[in-house]
Parts: sequence; C-alpha cells; structure tokens
Amino acid sequence: MTGLLGPAEIRELAARLGVAPTKKLGQNFVHDPNTVRRIVTAAGLTPDDVVLEVGPGLGSLTLGLLPVAGHVHAVEIDPVLAGALPETVARHAGADADRLTVHRADALRVDAAELADPPPTALVANLPYNVAVPVVLHLLAVLPTLRHGLVMVQKEVADRLVAGPGSKVYGIPSVKLAWYAQARSAGKVPPNVFWPVPNVDSGLVAFTCHEPPRADVPRKQVFAVVDAAFAQRRKTLRAALAGWAGGPDRAAAALTAAGVDPGARGESLTVEQFAAIAASAPAGTRTAK
Repeated sequence: MTGLLGPAEIRELAARLGVAPTKKLGQNFVHDPNTVRRIVTAAGLTPDDVVLEVGPGLGSLTLGLLPVAGHVHAVEIDPVLAGALPETVARHAGADADRLTVHRADALRVDAAELADPPPTALVANLPYNVAVPVVLHLLAVLPTLRHGLVMVQKEVADRLVAGPGSKVYGIPSVKLAWYAQARSAGKVPPNVFWPVPNVDSGLVAFTCHEPPRADVPRKQVFAVVDAAFAQRRKTLRAALAGWAGGPDRAAAALTAAGVDPGARGESLTVEQFAAIAASAPAGTRTAK
C-alpha cells in the first residue's frame, strides 16, 4: 500500500484547492497513513469486494482502499473535493486509479441504481460525525448487495451502534443496525490522526450483514415500535407504546401476544422481540415513514 497521504500532503492539497474543513459537513480529514492501513486491514476486504466510501474528502482512505478492492465508489457531497479526487488518485495510485468511480452526491439520497455498476458489497468510510447513523441505516436499507463494512464514527456513536440489550447506551441506533447486521467494536482512534483535530475520540465499527430477524414483518413496522419504545425510555413498554398501539391496554395485549412483559422497558429487548411485537400489532397502529 503505497502513495498514501501524510500531514504535509493533506495540508498542501487543501491549500491548493482552497479547502477549509467545515463543521457543517462534518469534515475531519485523516492524515495518518498508519491509521488508513489499520482501517483497510480491519475491513477484511478481498479483490472481489466493491467498496462504497462515503465522504472521501481529500482521498486519504480512498488511496488505501484502491489496491485491495475490485472497485471503489466514492460518494462526496462537496463539489470541490469530488472534482479534485480523480486527479489526486491518478497522481498517487497509478494503475489502481482506473478502479475508482466518484459520485458527486448526498449519501443520504443515493440509491442502488446510482451505484449499480458494479454494485457495492462493502461499506468502508470515515463518516461525517453529524450524519453517521442516518447514513449507515439509509445505505443498508437501499443497498441489498452490501455484505459487510467498517465505519469510523465518533466513539460515543460507535458505542451505541454495537451496544446490546441491557446496556445504558443501547437504543434506537443499536436495534436498527441489528436488524440489518451483526456489529462489533473494532477499536478506538485518537483525535491526533485527523485534521482538524476533533475534541472527541473516534471508534471503528465492523459489521456483517444478515437476513432480517423475521421475513413476515415489514421493517417499517418494526422500526415504528422501536421509535416509540425509546421515545420515552424510562416508561414501561405498556405506557411507551400506548400512542403506537392506540392505548395502553392495546399495547399490553400486543406485548403479551409477543411474549414480552408489558412492564419491561425497551432497553431490555432484542431486535427479535421488537419484531415479535410488530407482528402482534393491533389494527390501526402507527407505522414509521
């Protein structure tokens, strides 16, 4: 893995492009080659993988991904960065540059049709902190060809994504990611590998996709139950799901039918239990958009 960008190259490139990292876009550029190597190794990529990278920025991680993947789709919302990436890759990646496709797009709006040639099998990205969870969940929802991934996010968010039932940080992101995949922590990343230096640690989250826990219940119905359960997480499920079910008694009936204690709280339930509640939903219950 050669041609990676160090701190001097990152700052020189940014200066030449007139780029100043913005909080609005959650831009913190990785300038440490060893961190890039660590991410690529932890991602467990093969030459058959087609990687989707969100927020490639100045191209640090892109240059690490190209030698080991069959193809890389880089989705970048910043027009200046998207326009400059092919030239940067051509300068540093040699023949590997032919395996890159840059998409000037919002990752929250891309769909399978835009990324169909070839379809992505792995998500590997240093995600903008302000949209990390929505981006991961959106891509898993619209890209059925994804098999696995590794994302770098704020450490607090990483902890939530990999949390299990009973944990204090277990919540909506934990359950919704569990619908699509099995997730695990892949380590912590210190602030000093980024420019600018964030005031928080980052965390790596690895995941392996699987079939939904139940094929007979639509995802939107399950997610409606999850949203309702955690909207008032201190309340029992009987109370928290009252609005969703049309009253506390109807909620209790659905919970009992699903084999869940109406006095339990959402933080104690697995994704399978949330799916069972959705399957037992009374007519007229609210469904997530």
